[in-house]
Amino acid sequence: MRKILTSILALAVTAAVHAQTTLKTITVTVSPTRYQKVTGFGAACCDGAMCPYGNDTQPVRLLYGPTSKIGLNIMRMEISPNFKGDITAVDVGWDTPYDWQGCVPSAKIVKQRGGIVFGTPWSPPGEYKTNGSAAGGASESQGKIRAELREDCYEKFFPWLNMYLAYMKSKGVDVDAVSIQNEPDWWVDYSGCLYTPEQQVTLVKNYAHLLDRETYKGVRLISAEPLGFTQNYSDALMNDETARKHIDIVAGHLYGHAPLDQGNMKDAAKLATKYGKEVWMTEHSCDITNNEQRLPNWHEQLLFAEELNECMLAGCTGYIYWYMRAHWAFVGTGEEQYGADNVRNTLLPRAYVMSHFSKYVTGSTRVGTTTSGVTTGKTNSYFETSAYIKGDSIIVMAIDTTKTAYNLRLKLPLKVKSGVCVQSTDNKSLCKKTTLTIDEPTKEFIVEMPARSFSTYIFMVDHEETTDISTPQITRERTAATRYYDLQGRPLAYPEGLCIEKRPDGSTRKIYFDER
Repeated sequence: MRKILTSILALAVTAAVHAQTTLKTITVTVSPTRYQKVTGFGAACCDGAMCPYGNDTQPVRLLYGPTSKIGLNIMRMEISPNFKGDITAVDVGWDTPYDWQGCVPSAKIVKQRGGIVFGTPWSPPGEYKTNGSAAGGASESQGKIRAELREDCYEKFFPWLNMYLAYMKSKGVDVDAVSIQNEPDWWVDYSGCLYTPEQQVTLVKNYAHLLDRETYKGVRLISAEPLGFTQNYSDALMNDETARKHIDIVAGHLYGHAPLDQGNMKDAAKLATKYGKEVWMTEHSCDITNNEQRLPNWHEQLLFAEELNECMLAGCTGYIYWYMRAHWAFVGTGEEQYGADNVRNTLLPRAYVMSHFSKYVTGSTRVGTTTSGVTTGKTNSYFETSAYIKGDSIIVMAIDTTKTAYNLRLKLPLKVKSGVCVQSTDNKSLCKKTTLTIDEPTKEFIVEMPARSFSTYIFMVDHEETTDISTPQITRERTAATRYYDLQGRPLAYPEGLCIEKRPDGSTRKIYFDER
């Protein structure tokens, strides 16, 4: 009989065995079925707390890079339209009429640390729009004019994005992607622009070829980012063959709609994934209930963990939170009204919750899980889980929001020989790492999961007794000489999603692999 010991709670062996016999057991079975590969996690560099003009780079220094405590690798920036009445280029000697300099210092650091930076317009320049202003047009002072990109200016939009790419490159930042529009379905009185799904298709279909991908090699185009990740925006793009080929990433936000809601992120991801597109959640800030004049409590941190987990279950490949520095975000602002723990430029508990994903899930591929002993698959279930493979590792996450501890029985697809547990149990006990002692290679064992906890288990596969997890069986016949490549021509060890198949006779074709 295998003897499995853990030091998760630093309990004696006899106490742990006793607990396992008295607690209710939840069983999580991890399957080898593969889903999306996860690009990473990040936040936005465009909040007032980071002024003046983003020159305070301490937040990105704390949050970004593989050697940081948090491990973020994606940063979102605003592509500003430069509001009328703002400080002008002449006043400060900029070499562009737009105030794009704000994120340059932080973007440089993110790039130096191997990260991804992308830009989103809140509005095109006011002179391109129906209301003649960068403002969204929703207020009485703006005349309640529906602010849209004028049809005669569609051809100017992508050259304007090229200007942004050129400016950032001149400052030493190669931007990785640009978006079409922040929240095209939300009529606002601040900077904004409305597009219908049909207008977005027309813009992309007829003019996206003007995005200068030759000069700015590797730059990718992100769809407009609707407020609630409604699939009517992304599906319209995916269903148009010409528009579809220009879009690399389908994006959206989660305001008012959880990731697994019908008709939103999960459904939008289906068609996007079918056509080999990435799926990014590019903005959301988790609410603080009842009283916003405080830091989030531990239950709210667990709900944030569940949102991250649900995005992964919905097919998300990139998750980008809203502000990186705010009392409800990752880095403290120093504002006294939010409590003594809100220390300026120090990491907040929410950052450590994010690190479970950003440190361990980035670069992994999600695999299937089934759960018994508990109801799952709904938004904010009291227990949630997901699993991933990454190199020689199997990663299993477990989130328990209840007052009761459980036994967690893990059934893995391959034998593992060692492991660690990274565990968070409250706002003061964050990311405690302990070793899982495994006496002999095993696929199944039980660990105790504390009440109100977020646990990440990272196991090393035992290669002496099992097939390498990085080379799973493919459910179709093919010769050894068949090769697979992504749509950019890069070789794939394992075909997934939409890819290019090159046969032994030299012929090629596009093919879609879906193991779901």
